[in-house]
Amino acid sequence: MARLDFKGKTFVQNYHLAVKYHELVPVKSKSLTKKVSLHDNLIIHGDNLIALKALLPIYAGKVKCIYIDPPYNTGNEGWVYNDNVNSPMMQDWLGKVVDKEDLTRHDKWLCMMMPRLKLLRELLAPDGIIAITIDDNELFDIGLLLNEIFGEDKILACAPWLAEPSGGKEKTGLRGGHEYVLIYHNGDSNSITQEERSTGDLNLKDSIGPYRKGRELRKWGGTSLRSDRPGQWYALKAPDGTNVFPIRNDGREGHWRWGKDNPKIIQILQNSDLLHWEKRPYDEGAEYNGQTERWVPYVKIRDKKKSVGWSTWLDSYGFNADGTRELKDIFGKKIFETPKPTTLIQWIISLHCDENAIVLDSFPGSGTTAQAVLALNKEDGGNRRFILIECEDYADKITAERVRRVIKGVDDAKDEDLKNGYGGSFSYFDVGKPIEMDEILTGKNMPDYGELARYVFYTATGEEFDPDAVDEKNHFIGESKDWLVYLFYKPDMEYLKATALTLERAEALGPYKKKRRLVFAPTKYLDQDYLDRFRIDFAQLPFEIYKMAK
Repeated sequence: MARLDFKGKTFVQNYHLAVKYHELVPVKSKSLTKKVSLHDNLIIHGDNLIALKALLPIYAGKVKCIYIDPPYNTGNEGWVYNDNVNSPMMQDWLGKVVDKEDLTRHDKWLCMMMPRLKLLRELLAPDGIIAITIDDNELFDIGLLLNEIFGEDKILACAPWLAEPSGGKEKTGLRGGHEYVLIYHNGDSNSITQEERSTGDLNLKDSIGPYRKGRELRKWGGTSLRSDRPGQWYALKAPDGTNVFPIRNDGREGHWRWGKDNPKIIQILQNSDLLHWEKRPYDEGAEYNGQTERWVPYVKIRDKKKSVGWSTWLDSYGFNADGTRELKDIFGKKIFETPKPTTLIQWIISLHCDENAIVLDSFPGSGTTAQAVLALNKEDGGNRRFILIECEDYADKITAERVRRVIKGVDDAKDEDLKNGYGGSFSYFDVGKPIEMDEILTGKNMPDYGELARYVFYTATGEEFDPDAVDEKNHFIGESKDWLVYLFYKPDMEYLKATALTLERAEALGPYKKKRRLVFAPTKYLDQDYLDRFRIDFAQLPFEIYKMAK
């Protein structure tokens, strides 16, 4: 495989590991929700590298679709290199505008992109996809970089997008008017959807009219177990009146592709004939409740279409001018340069079949991705969520304000859906101070209990942190595959000086419940025999993070 080399690469290829975890500070006044939560739609204001790292404790491996529209590095954008990398050369780059006269602008751009792409990959689900819009200035560099990070066998498409039907603004040479959408998967491509095109083959008929058998209603591929989506486990009535649950071919309990509040399911619950039903056997040797076959529901498709591979010449998914018109429709004037059209991003999101997907954009600009997610949910009844990370000062006044308006509705909008509003909510966060473990000793910049709990739980277990599981009174911060995790901490130096894991505190954790207890505390007054008796693994604050120490 061809490898890309550039100035600064040796300093940034592992820089994402050195980025400190930071607090994410809720801002109720800028949110549009009853309860600010990191499990809501999110708009985060702050450096996107820091924010991506801060999201890992909750969202690592959870994001199904990433779309980014980074600076194209034309030399006219005025972007600035701001990563504080420990290198004299790169320290000299800090805070300086990258323009056309900068002979290192391609190196700087790649140094900016590499650690962000590595964190994006950590956030991406095994069956997730990432799409990047770019033009000729950095197409070849970003392609080689993506091959290096994701693997050249993971590329799905390098799709030309007709951004300017008139051919763009170039007055000499070839006038392209096109950009590119680079799309990669993360190792499992089973969740990529298929495009539908016209065909005359409607070979079945019911009381409503002709139809053909569509996709199975049960979720396939990654995250298809009942435990992955417990809210999408419920009964449907088969033609013989029996209750049918989403059982996988291997006999394990799965889940339906849509939840009970999906408009299509609401209709189906009232009339199961809206589905096509077939009796199908389980895999050889598999059974469920003693049965070797079951009823399987499929969607009925009534328009004359068939599924084929997606076209990769994108000339019918909107132009830059459409993105500008959309913003004018929302704000009454042009407030942002070259916003992407929502139709293009809707197409990208729809490439993933999960209608409950988390969609992340770490270069969101005017917030088109959020509008695309909300519009697509309204169209198909999905429950996708968006995460936007915007570093610029307009994060509230443009990015978040656009989302507020499309949720509530825009009275003068020409589009009827936009006029009525898409509905929904979002929580707004600022990137806060770093979580400096050593500074606990000084009493300065001490994180609150919830932030430190999130940090130590993820760092110790590598698993998702659930803030709703925290019981601060009893020092419990969550359960992982291997441990029940406890944290003895307050942002108070006197408390930390006086607190230790004692026999009394160990007994108060309760009886042993199969899993060992991982306990974080400033110190302990128990020897190893007592720790083993209570099935406790001890990790001292602030020096020891358990995963590192092991």
